Amino acid sequence: MRINRFLAASGLGSRRSCEELVLAGNVTVNGQVCQNLATDVTEEDFVKVGSRRILPEKHLYILLHKPRGYLCTAADTHDRRTIFDLLPAQWPRLFHVGRLDLDSEGLLILTNDGDLGLHLTHPRYKIEKEYEVLLDRAYNGAIDTPKLLRGVSIEGGRAKAESVRQVSPKVLRIVLRQGLKRQIRQMLYKVGYEVERLIRTRIGPLRLTELHAGEWRALTAAEVKGLREVKQDVPKETNIQPSAKKRPPKPKTFTGEKRERPVKRGGRSLRGAAGARDANRPSAHPATAGKAHGKQGRRTSGPGSASSTPRAGRRP
Repeated sequence: MRINRFLAASGLGSRRSCEELVLAGNVTVNGQVCQNLATDVTEEDFVKVGSRRILPEKHLYILLHKPRGYLCTAADTHDRRTIFDLLPAQWPRLFHVGRLDLDSEGLLILTNDGDLGLHLTHPRYKIEKEYEVLLDRAYNGAIDTPKLLRGVSIEGGRAKAESVRQVSPKVLRIVLRQGLKRQIRQMLYKVGYEVERLIRTRIGPLRLTELHAGEWRALTAAEVKGLREVKQDVPKETNIQPSAKKRPPKPKTFTGEKRERPVKRGGRSLRGAAGARDANRPSAHPATAGKAHGKQGRRTSGPGSASSTPRAGRRP
């Protein structure tokens, strides 16, 4: 794997901070200073940061039932309780996959496997998340469910539910594939409700069943494999090639004056007879009119022209 990813997987920080360590020349690989971010390393390579040897940490996958009143953060400036207060202190650095706000509770995944975290949160895969919601008053499904399925505008973008099922007059089960901030609370507020309690009960194939609030357990190998195999079931767009069948030609339209077809008499068209009679007449085409006429359109030569008649005041 790449050097920055190797260092991040060892618990040194984010990939960006590990890149800075590499570019600053603080990392050596097999005794050689490494400043190339494209360097690939394995577990057999001898990697050091300063004088400390770095070993890749074992991946952990934890399922936590987040209680209400805990923050999804590693540290809080106001000294409030965080989800990491519920975990053993000697554990390596973990991060939460997605988040739940302070007043929400339910299923949360924590791990140090960045690839799995990206797979579960990237919009491309559209992982389903199911929630149980308690409202402040009775829900009118006939009117409001179509609005939630169609989508409403909230702070952060256009939000929509994949499914909405009414369990009781004031309890809903909502499935999302998005991850906007406080999405369910804002969506229901848009259609006229306040959320009194919100519990996430499912992420992909994992369900919140036997865990009580504040409890956690490690995921099994089969559960981790199931999470990796979760993929979007939305059909992808395909490139549709145009049909090879030729389209019928468009009918031709004539925008000028309609020309009458010549009437034939005795096998000879009138157009041909008229053309024979007019063969000796001067052309009336604009391109040749200047040769036969003057600037004012009068004939300049020949009998009967203006030039053959003497003008007043001139000698003939």
